[in-house]
Amino acid sequence: MPHVVLLGDSVFDNAAYVGGGSDVVSQLRAILPAGWQASLLAVDGNVIVDVLRQLADRPRDASHLVVSVGGNDALRAAAVLDRAVRSVAEALAVMADVRDRFRAAYGAMLDAVQATGQLAAFCTIYDPRYPDPQRRRLTGAALTLLNDVITREVFARGLPLIDLRVLCGEDADFANPIEPSVQGGRKIAKAVAALVQARSEQPGSPVFAR
Repeated sequence: MPHVVLLGDSVFDNAAYVGGGSDVVSQLRAILPAGWQASLLAVDGNVIVDVLRQLADRPRDASHLVVSVGGNDALRAAAVLDRAVRSVAEALAVMADVRDRFRAAYGAMLDAVQATGQLAAFCTIYDPRYPDPQRRRLTGAALTLLNDVITREVFARGLPLIDLRVLCGEDADFANPIEPSVQGGRKIAKAVAALVQARSEQPGSPVFAR
C-alpha cells in the first residue's frame, strides 16, 4: 500500500504550535484513502542538509516522499538584511551569495531524494507573518530569491511543487509568524494528499499544486 513520508522542518512537524489541535501529519492521515499510510520524519528546526539524514531513516516501504525545507536556512541567513552596504549593487551581491549557497545545498538535497527512485514532491517557502509590516515586506522580498532557486531546481528535474506562498495566504494559516496553524496545516495536508494521489495515477507527470 502507498506510504507517504514527510521530510523537512516544522512546516510538517508543527505539533508543538497547534495547542493540542491536529498537526499536519494527523490531518494527512485522516484524508488519505483507506489503506494509505503517512509517516513524519520532518523535524522542527532542521535545515536542508538534515534531509539527507531523514532520508536514511525513511521506512523501507515508503512510496512517496514530500519535502518542505529551506525556511530555517533562510532564517540563518537573515542577518544579511541588517548589513550596511554602500549601494544597491552591493546589496544585490550579498543576496546573490546567499542564493548561491542555498542553490548548492538545495540541489544536492534534490539529487539525493531523486536518487531514491521514489515518487517525490517539494514545497516552496511561505511568506512569514511578522507583525511588523516592514519586516514582513522585506523578508518576503528576500525570500523570492530562494523560492526562485526552489522553483527552478525542482522543475528542471521534472518534479512536482506545492507553492506554500499561495496555499497559506491568510494570517489565520499561521500559529505564529513562521509555523502553520491547524487551518494552515489542513490546507497543506489537503494539497499533499491531492498531489500524491495524482502522482500515483500518473507517476511520470509533473504536478504543480497551489
